[in-house]
Amino acid sequence: MNTTTSADIRHARGQGPTWSVKIVLALLVVLGSTGCGTTPPAWFRLNMVEATKQKLTSDQERQVATLLAAMFGTPDDPVALPETGLDEAKLRLAAGPVRSDIVGRKNGLYREHCAHCHGVTGDALGPTAAFLNPYPRDYRPGIYKFKSTERADKPTHADMTRILKNGIPGTSMPSFALLSETQIDALVEYVKYLSIRGETELGLMRAYFELDDDAEGKLPETREFLVGEVLEPVAEKWKTAADALIPVPEMPADIDMVASIAKGRELFYGDKANCVKCHGPTAMGDGQANDYDDWNKTIVEWTKEVVGTDDKQWASRAHRVLDGDSLEPRTIPPRNLRRGIYRGGRRPLDLYYRIHAGINGAPMPAAKGTVPPEDIWHIVNYVRSLPYELDGELGADRPMVARDRF
Repeated sequence: MNTTTSADIRHARGQGPTWSVKIVLALLVVLGSTGCGTTPPAWFRLNMVEATKQKLTSDQERQVATLLAAMFGTPDDPVALPETGLDEAKLRLAAGPVRSDIVGRKNGLYREHCAHCHGVTGDALGPTAAFLNPYPRDYRPGIYKFKSTERADKPTHADMTRILKNGIPGTSMPSFALLSETQIDALVEYVKYLSIRGETELGLMRAYFELDDDAEGKLPETREFLVGEVLEPVAEKWKTAADALIPVPEMPADIDMVASIAKGRELFYGDKANCVKCHGPTAMGDGQANDYDDWNKTIVEWTKEVVGTDDKQWASRAHRVLDGDSLEPRTIPPRNLRRGIYRGGRRPLDLYYRIHAGINGAPMPAAKGTVPPEDIWHIVNYVRSLPYELDGELGADRPMVARDRF
């Protein structure tokens, strides 16, 4: 077994300070203050919701912050260990304050275009976040809704690029299609970086629960643990995202669209797909509407735990965290399919992905396993017909003028 301590481990990118020196330097970043008349550097917010849930001590919170600074750097000076698979040059283009380099190339792209909603840390706590509905995405858990991979898998680089280029209809997420390919690529890389960092943070905080008594409440600072046990499993999921692409059978070129829509309607209201449960008998999202997505559900469930605890001191601390480090939970209404606004994209292929795998992080379940792959196309065709349906059962679907007057 490798018993090498952090003092004996050299920096993973080549010759450089040992891990222990790097951690000490990171601690100085965490605790240090800026000089007189200088602008304070940006800093990553600690995930206080998770830290408080895990009942970490202040020393343990400080250790997590120090380790993260050693492994990922700061918002102004990001670090990409080789195990992350990230391109540090791209990160530096996106990171830091908004500025231009010596040749006029724009830098600080994330802070210019994204941080006001998603926050510098990627925690969805930017200054405009509370005013938006739905809230911006919190990147830290590494959960993404709209992608071409199976439900629990990470999005591909192409998935994230498409979201940046197209935006998300029905939300405050705009299109960034006017940015260059290089700039979009850098932003995608930086969002991955924030997720990998956030998932690593969660892993470190939860690792305290599994410590032996002789660890004295402190995580090991060896490369074997930090990189091998915590970071690499997270990074590997991102590296292998392209291997989890959803297999999509081709829609027959000679398909009878009228028959397909009828079959899709049958599946929509039937027990197999059971879309009616949430989207409702009108398909206007008037079914089950009191559920939460995973980001909001975390706060809802933890609030119940806080209210029900007998530990008054911990409850007091938890309430302060809820007030300062989270947003008021909101339910997630099912989509009104008659509006023709699809957040994950309006291509038939996009709808196929959503129906096949469901929506990760949301109550939308997967049809995979209950509906044959080729039959999912019938549901796609029915959903696409809903905004144009005039002969439905709803008065709202009928023409304003009676047909018998013509």
